[in-house]
Amino acid sequence: MNTIFTTIIALSAIGVISAVLLYIIAQKFRIVEDPRIDEIENVLPKANCGGCGYPGCRNFAEACIKSDNFEIMFCPVGGTSCMSQVAKILGKESAIKEPMVAVIRCNGSRQNRAQKNIYDSAETCRLVHNLFRGESGCQYGCLRLGDCVQSCKFNAMYMDKETGLPVVIEDRCVYCGACVKSCPRKIIELRKKGPRGMRVFVSCINKEKGSVARLNCTAACIACGQCFKICPHNAITIENNLAYISFEKCKLCRKCFSVCPTKAIQEVHFPAKAQKEPLSEIKSS
Repeated sequence: MNTIFTTIIALSAIGVISAVLLYIIAQKFRIVEDPRIDEIENVLPKANCGGCGYPGCRNFAEACIKSDNFEIMFCPVGGTSCMSQVAKILGKESAIKEPMVAVIRCNGSRQNRAQKNIYDSAETCRLVHNLFRGESGCQYGCLRLGDCVQSCKFNAMYMDKETGLPVVIEDRCVYCGACVKSCPRKIIELRKKGPRGMRVFVSCINKEKGSVARLNCTAACIACGQCFKICPHNAITIENNLAYISFEKCKLCRKCFSVCPTKAIQEVHFPAKAQKEPLSEIKSS
């Protein structure tokens, strides 16, 4: 009987001592979270898309509190209004950023880029990119298998059956950058949306010489330099046989578009130009 009683007392003592030790350790190594993390997380869109550069909205909220330079912190899904609320919680000012949109920098449609090879295996862009140049022979162009569409969490992209190219639904695009990361050939770029959505850009990333590029795609940039010469704003550079238009410098004058011989330069959402009436018809009227 004494043995049982002694055992019970010993076990109880060990339990009490263990509980005290655990409490002391818990207090010593306790991590107190900043309550503002929850406040910031509540105003974020909770998309957890990674467009901010952090793996999830809560991680982004923590980073906002710890960051010494709040101006570089931005949630593309929530936008400026969301960051204004975050800034208010932190007692800081948020920078106003112009909205951006994903742009497909490839005009290698089925009409411009003929099929030269047949691929019959797992249909993912990343796998095909690692295996060969692609069905059209262009090692830089879109592979038309839709990895970018699959990566978009906001249903802002689809594959056009006629052209074989991805299309961005601009009203849904939150410029999170998921499609940019998913494309193994880096044909997708985030560019400023522009006033009323108007933009001018080179829809080609082919770095081969003009004659070679044209063999695989009739709409390829051939680095002829005409756009570079006519641009009055120094917005165009030519490197590695490829022209590029800076959206920071471009003033949307559209002069480059009119001189591009292959129509590699694209202009979107501009109003249609008024057609000039023939002089003979003006005189007769």
